[in-house]
Amino acid sequence: MRIVQAGVDRLDDITPLFIKYREFYGQLPKPEASRRFLHDRLVNEQAIILLAEDETSGKVLGFAQFIPSFSALTLHPSWVLKGIYVIEEARRQLVADRMINRAKEMARAAGIQRMTVMTGEDNSAAQSLYRSLGFSDDADFHYFALKL
Repeated sequence: MRIVQAGVDRLDDITPLFIKYREFYGQLPKPEASRRFLHDRLVNEQAIILLAEDETSGKVLGFAQFIPSFSALTLHPSWVLKGIYVIEEARRQLVADRMINRAKEMARAAGIQRMTVMTGEDNSAAQSLYRSLGFSDDADFHYFALKL
């Protein structure tokens, strides 16, 4: 398996997985809007998207999307994992682990000092994955959302 950073030229590979990711969270597919969203993030350098590929076949096994952010408290940049998806037949093969570990390497090389992720309270599989990769529950802050 190889992990590569995707550019706009990989939209055809990313979009179907992104749609499945959205559907997993109960959203409508919206293929055109999904593609446009990904296109805009990549063109405007507002996201780092990694793809996991089978080295033999080139088949895309999953994606992970990170959004650059900044901390006013630490005065350092950070990355927020805003989406990760692995195709059904590639699950339990450490695909997500490999993508996140590659992102950690890239982030360290770029001087990023913190990576964060949020997941559903009921998504115990994701919580276990993140903990196994060194993420910890944030006991210092409680996150709120305001729907506008």
